[in-house]
Amino acid sequence: MGAGHDHHHGSVANAAHRHRGRLWAAFGLLGALMVVEAAAAFRTGSLALLSDAGHMFTDVLGIGMALAAITATRRADADPQRTFGLYRLEVLAALANAVLLSGVAVYVVVEAVRRFGDPPAVLAGPMLAVAVLGLLANVAAFALLRSGARESINLRGAYLEVLGDLLGSLGVIGAALLISVTDWWWADPVVAVAIGAFILPRTWRLGRAALRILVQAAPEHLEVTKVHDRLAAVPGVAEVHDLHVWTLTSGMEVASAHLTTEPGAEVGAVLSAARTALHDDFQIEHATLQIEPGASPGACGSVEW
Repeated sequence: MGAGHDHHHGSVANAAHRHRGRLWAAFGLLGALMVVEAAAAFRTGSLALLSDAGHMFTDVLGIGMALAAITATRRADADPQRTFGLYRLEVLAALANAVLLSGVAVYVVVEAVRRFGDPPAVLAGPMLAVAVLGLLANVAAFALLRSGARESINLRGAYLEVLGDLLGSLGVIGAALLISVTDWWWADPVVAVAIGAFILPRTWRLGRAALRILVQAAPEHLEVTKVHDRLAAVPGVAEVHDLHVWTLTSGMEVASAHLTTEPGAEVGAVLSAARTALHDDFQIEHATLQIEPGASPGACGSVEW
């Protein structure tokens, strides 16, 4: 005997969808500024501005993947062969975003180190003007994405990128001011390296979070032994086995378990109490629980994995 608890799917799947309008606004704003920054980087010869444009490109790409994942997820809901929809697309998009952003950061650092030997002159005036525009665009995008970042790993990825880009724009502004006042050309590659150093740790954390979901590891904030012990403490439960806890997508923790009941235990009451325990103590709202009456030998088949 078993039971599933599935009403949570829609609310989590719609977390990113609720912010779709904000995503589109941020996508358009950053896309326009990315083109401006890239053109200005080649015009001024600024590596720092180029790194900021590259970072902004990954912002735009990441938001675009988030929008694509939202669309694909909602379209997949009607396909009976996709019993969990396409929720994992969000996680795949976040992982791809982390990989791309890491590549940009590494390229910028390598190019900056190469320039330290003979830093080229840059046009500080246009560099400053475009960096200020980039800063304003990132402040606006930061405000648009902030609330959604708490609900979705993909939105959190885009949010982190915009945060890094915002600080990068401040660095480019500082480098432009320093160059215009002192002619210290090394400021450009120094800021480029600083931007790369800031991006990489945050990117790796995002990638690690995405990989953790993809390998179906238990959520970091949940101790599986505590989940086991809590289910074992449910009145009428004699034994808990084949317990699995994993994350389907951002904010959607899933559990499955086999519960062997004591003789005479009422199945409905055990199921209800177990569901309530998972919901109240661990915020697990989707659980598939198989009840195995203690008096029924061989109720649970052998599972090799």
